[in-house]
Amino acid sequence: MTEKRENWSARSGFIIAAIGSAVGLGNIWRFPYVAYENGGGAFLIPYLIALLTAGLPLLFLDYAVGHRSTGSPPKAYKQLLKPAEALGWWQVCVCIIIALYYAGVLTWAGSYVYFSVGQVWGSDPEAFFIKQYLQNSSAENFDMTFIGHLFWPLIAVWAVILVILFGGVKKGVELSNKIFMPLLIVLFTILVIQALRLPGAVDGLNAFFTPNWKAMMDYKVWLAAYGHIFFSLSVGFGIMVTYASYLKPKTNLTGAGFIVGFANSSFEILAGIGVFAALGFMAHSAGTTVQDVVSGGIGLAFIAFPKIISSLGAGADLFGILFFTSLFVAGITSMVSILEVPIAAMQDKLKWSRVKAVSIIGGGTGLVSIFLFSTVNAIKLVDIIDHFINNIGIVSGALISIIMVSWFKRSLMTELEMHINGISTIQLGRTWEFTLTIITPVVLLSTLVMTLVALLQKGYGDYSFGLQMWFGWGSIIFCALGALLFSKLNDR
Repeated sequence: MTEKRENWSARSGFIIAAIGSAVGLGNIWRFPYVAYENGGGAFLIPYLIALLTAGLPLLFLDYAVGHRSTGSPPKAYKQLLKPAEALGWWQVCVCIIIALYYAGVLTWAGSYVYFSVGQVWGSDPEAFFIKQYLQNSSAENFDMTFIGHLFWPLIAVWAVILVILFGGVKKGVELSNKIFMPLLIVLFTILVIQALRLPGAVDGLNAFFTPNWKAMMDYKVWLAAYGHIFFSLSVGFGIMVTYASYLKPKTNLTGAGFIVGFANSSFEILAGIGVFAALGFMAHSAGTTVQDVVSGGIGLAFIAFPKIISSLGAGADLFGILFFTSLFVAGITSMVSILEVPIAAMQDKLKWSRVKAVSIIGGGTGLVSIFLFSTVNAIKLVDIIDHFINNIGIVSGALISIIMVSWFKRSLMTELEMHINGISTIQLGRTWEFTLTIITPVVLLSTLVMTLVALLQKGYGDYSFGLQMWFGWGSIIFCALGALLFSKLNDR
């Protein structure tokens, strides 16, 4: 007997879950660094323009596609255009790949909550993180050396995620977000207040907010703003299509979209304030400038912040626990949303029960993740897979979904617009059509072409050809094969 499709208990449950998906690890460490590198305060202008002209329009498109079909991406896109089912499966496979490495980074954040007590990383956080904790291999190719202290926490993270997913939409996904999102906001607000009280905090805020107007003349700054908005809002790779499919028939979609979009951006700006206030303190303590201490991505979270924490004296342990618990909590809600996409797809396509879908998809992904990310390759694989799947996997999926409805079958855009306007307070019109027809596809296509040219000419980083082929291009090939094979399966 087929299970009845679940729904959110109310629109508020959907909004909290959508915000939980959008607010993830990247908001806390990626946005402040991207903003700083691309003009500081001046970057906020392209960032907000990107939100209004691409992020929200694509978010509304995802909502309309998922809500109209009451199905996961493969089912939703197939209803629009039969061959487009493959696009849905591409997005499903992208989510599976992201889940593999996201769990690894989530495990590091969880471990660092424990390491914050007594600042276990000592006087050299970089050496501790890279050499002692991750035991990063210098070998050019894949190294199977096992690390026990990564293995057990990784199992614990996957156990937490699977328990939430087994609970279903209301008792698992929605309930966990209602617990974790308020907790994240409280923790991070305390963290920001603590950071603003530190000596030198003003110098950090000046570095973050001082506008570099010349930077706005550089097209790369605009591409960075648009690129960050797509990743930040969880649009273009099936999450919002899936979440919208659980909504009840009469739901104000555009109202929900504006709340989610602006809540996510507000949290990112709050994260920037907290992170740069702390970096200002670090520069003040070292007698140097913020420019000399700022570092991006993983380095900011697991190297720079431990240095800051160790400088705080009596409050150091508490500050560390707050920061890494915030990272961990933000990651949990995003991880749940990522895995909900393939689980819903298998329920729709193969009529699997919730328990079976979570056991096979969640369990199988978890086993591969544990195998790969409890070895000395962990940080290499996170970097390689993240670069390829974000810049090719997500961007190409979003681009094809937009071109399908705005270029090749314009009647689809009219149908989706009528659907969303029929139940929403804020009406979509010519502006929405223009952004999806011209602005968003041009930006996505430019980003994709430049990424492909760079990768084909230079490769990525200093990684060996073998590692890039297996885990970088291999991730893209996996998505392509998955899209092809699953779209050929007959529905049950």
